[in-house]
Amino acid sequence: MAKLERRNSTNAHNSTYILGIDIGTTSVKVCLLNTQTREVVVKNVKDTLSSTPSELGVSGDKQDVSKIYSALHSCISRISKELLRRVIHISVCGQMHGVVYWKQEEGWTRNSKDQVEVGSGVSSLYTWQDGRCTPDYLSTLPKPNSHLTLNSGYGCATTFWFLHNRTEYIKQFDRFGTIMDFIVAMILGLEFPVMADQNAASFGYFDSINMNWNKDLLQEAGFSTNLLPQVVRAGISAGNLVKDWFDVPAGTPVSAAMGDLQCSVKSTLETPETDAVVNVSTSAQMAFVQPEGFQPKLISNENLHKPVEYFPYFEDRYIAVAASMTGGNALAAFIKMIQQWVIQLGVNVTQSKIWETALAAGFEEKNEPSIDILPTIFGERHSPEQKGSAVNINQGNLGLGEVTRSVCRGIIANLAAMMPPEMLKQRGITRIVGSGACLIRNQVLQREIQEQYRLPVIFEDEGNACIGAALAVSDKFYPTVIKKK
Repeated sequence: MAKLERRNSTNAHNSTYILGIDIGTTSVKVCLLNTQTREVVVKNVKDTLSSTPSELGVSGDKQDVSKIYSALHSCISRISKELLRRVIHISVCGQMHGVVYWKQEEGWTRNSKDQVEVGSGVSSLYTWQDGRCTPDYLSTLPKPNSHLTLNSGYGCATTFWFLHNRTEYIKQFDRFGTIMDFIVAMILGLEFPVMADQNAASFGYFDSINMNWNKDLLQEAGFSTNLLPQVVRAGISAGNLVKDWFDVPAGTPVSAAMGDLQCSVKSTLETPETDAVVNVSTSAQMAFVQPEGFQPKLISNENLHKPVEYFPYFEDRYIAVAASMTGGNALAAFIKMIQQWVIQLGVNVTQSKIWETALAAGFEEKNEPSIDILPTIFGERHSPEQKGSAVNINQGNLGLGEVTRSVCRGIIANLAAMMPPEMLKQRGITRIVGSGACLIRNQVLQREIQEQYRLPVIFEDEGNACIGAALAVSDKFYPTVIKKK
């Protein structure tokens, strides 16, 4: 559990704050942003989360919504009541694509202390890592009238899967959204969820240019379009708190939940015209902001399986994104494999010790590795059946340092294959800003980014999605002459 870090702020007694929340894949994080100075006065407050294979097989991936809300509860409880009483806006973001189902009036309850809790009429969160929608199955679904493709783990794809495979299960619910949409609806007591365009675009069957769902396509395919949330532009409020939430006063506006990708970019990007952002956490992304006026093309046979897609950003702009399924999760699988081996050999070594030793050995490996590892064990959205591989193995290149560095190199090489260095240079990108927990802690990955992209790289350890969510709301509602450094 991270310690709460608080910075002294001038005129603290007159300060007001934005509460930033990020419901991530492996952790929940919160922060407080001073609306006058844009200073992050509370950060590093987080709790960890975990996924489990679903009851439908190892290709499924789900998380317990009650545990997610409990982690959020734990984070906010560690912020002082005095600061929470000065919150004037709540800004939420989180893991994109995944879906939660709930039944109106059973999704949440209030306990004896008048605190809102997750109710009995809520499904698990089926995350973006859910792999039950195979390429063959996806090919049977209607092609979206959108510039974005449909992939396994997307809310609408998962919903189709349930409609076709567990019809009675899905019919018990009458609402759906991302995990963040559910939490916003819960704390506001909304009758219908409100979704930001960033998350709607990540759900499938949404036209972000015209701001509407592909309702006709979905209805013809038997999809329950009454489930579809209302969509608003990122940064717009979904409503105001009817009652105090923790010690945040009633009447406080709450943003419609935004995408963690866009908010991560927002928190790290300093010069949108010349900077790109690379984020390596559970997965990995390389992204840059498109010029004003850019509009993506609708899906065609030519761009159906392109590794770079264009997602809504802020201020009616788009970001070009190479969103890789291969990131810290591949390294975690490598470390877990080592631990399983040593346990079978009768040795008890903690995962933290293996991480420490492996990364140190990888960083000390100065020579170019001769083993070529492609760690795409989770596939990629543009190539879902792709598997990992190791090439050119010999008796001299199986040391821990060389293999660790090769896995790290493979993660970045895979990202560079999706969004090549030449693409950044053609856009006029002159610098890369790196963020994400896995990247900031891993000097081997940092070195590989510098070597493979051949551009100046800086690493921003404060850049995270909850800060970006707070900054996005600050830009829209609380502009100030003091700019973020």
